[in-house]
Amino acid sequence: MTPAAFAFYVFAVTTITGGLFTVVSRNPVHSVLWLILAFLSSAGLFVLLGAEFVAMLLIIVYVGAVAVLFLFVVMMLDIDFAALKAEMARYMPLALLIGLVILMQLAMAFGVWEFGEGAETRLAAPVEGGIQNTTGLGLLLYDRYFLLFQLAGLILLVAMIGAIVLTLRHRKDVKRQDILAQIYRDPAKSMELKDVKSGQGLS
Repeated sequence: MTPAAFAFYVFAVTTITGGLFTVVSRNPVHSVLWLILAFLSSAGLFVLLGAEFVAMLLIIVYVGAVAVLFLFVVMMLDIDFAALKAEMARYMPLALLIGLVILMQLAMAFGVWEFGEGAETRLAAPVEGGIQNTTGLGLLLYDRYFLLFQLAGLILLVAMIGAIVLTLRHRKDVKRQDILAQIYRDPAKSMELKDVKSGQGLS
């Protein structure tokens, strides 16, 4: 067995194990940790395929941001997991039915799976023309599709600003910071000295 094949089986087994224990773990914190293991193992599989850029995205975005956010949310929120599990038990038959349908679809898909012509050669040699796939992806994004890439960024920016504007609510019963009032305040009037006599307080 070659080192690449051994690494593939190790990453594949750990990915499946992490995904399985993510679902069946009783502790939500343990579920998130198993999910992080599944993400890291999937990144290893992408590296074996020569897609190191996708692997780094998976680690940075999903492990470094999404999974850590899940972990903090689960640890900081006071959630009644007993009541949550009781609600989940009501939908268990439907969930099992959906899971069975998905497994049947996967079995049908893998039953007729065939490698495309030249797939083994492409997998064995991910570097084409002396250019790494990360370099080629950068050349495509920032050279051939530069305008479309920038327009996509602008659309995401507009969507983010729109979401902030739509969810922003000014409540009258909340005291807000007034920047101009703080800047233009008179330091001589901001503090007042009181001569408090002994045994007396301020009225």
